[in-house]
Amino acid sequence: MPEEIANSVEVIELEAEKILEKAKTRASEILLEAREEARKILSSPLPLDAVKAEYDRTVSRARAEADEKIKESEKKDAEIGSNADKKARQITELMINIVTGKR
Repeated sequence: MPEEIANSVEVIELEAEKILEKAKTRASEILLEAREEARKILSSPLPLDAVKAEYDRTVSRARAEADEKIKESEKKDAEIGSNADKKARQITELMINIVTGKR
């Protein structure tokens, strides 16, 4: 009986070693596949075309918006300048009228 137990233990140990060896082999295969995939990913070019196109669209929209705001600002500047000239003339006329006694 002790001999049978020893044989059973040896059989179990051999089976365990086979399973362990298969696991090591499979782990090595998985690591190799992962390294190959990582190499492919690292060596592949980045998809910059889509990024560049989006960048160009964003810059174009920003420029158009800036141009529109510049036009609006120039228009307001012209209106303010025109109103300032009118006010200056009115004040000048008022002062002249006060000095000359017309008012």
